[in-house]
Amino acid sequence: MRLTLMILLISVTLMSQAAVYKWIDKDGNAHYSDEPVNNSQVVQFKSNTQNQVTPLPPQSGTMNSDTQEELAPSTKYTIGIQSPQEEATIRDNNGDITIMAAISPNLSSGDVLVILMDDKVMGNAQTTPIFSLKNIPRGEHTFIIKAVAQNGRQLASSSPRKIYLHRAIVNNSRKPTPYNKGG
Repeated sequence: MRLTLMILLISVTLMSQAAVYKWIDKDGNAHYSDEPVNNSQVVQFKSNTQNQVTPLPPQSGTMNSDTQEELAPSTKYTIGIQSPQEEATIRDNNGDITIMAAISPNLSSGDVLVILMDDKVMGNAQTTPIFSLKNIPRGEHTFIIKAVAQNGRQLASSSPRKIYLHRAIVNNSRKPTPYNKGG
């Protein structure tokens, strides 16, 4: 296998070094070929006709977006949960909670906010700092809001906020026992 590959590479190299022949037809048109023809002459090339490409150093305006993201300093965000307060008790039978945050400075294009409840992402990423959560189970929950770049890198995070949700529960598991007067 290696021997075949070496022979192939040498053949390709030799073919690329083959001579070029020039001839002029009866109409005065010049023709070039890698095979000799009657009355053809071997063309001698000057050293400056060889194709030797040297890579140019990258210019600042031609960087791709990934390189620019790595080199550009990321915005330093500060995020804080404004509402509800720490260890607040929310009473909502539907389990709806609205979390409001403040972020400074405003999000850059492409950056988003995500909310985590008990270390699990809730809902979709968004650009507004108001999260409306539905059908949250009752009990104690910890919320964190994070700013995330397009490439998934975390830019900032709020402090954890502990909140208690109370929901009225109707316990239907017990059936009432009928009262029998007579017996």
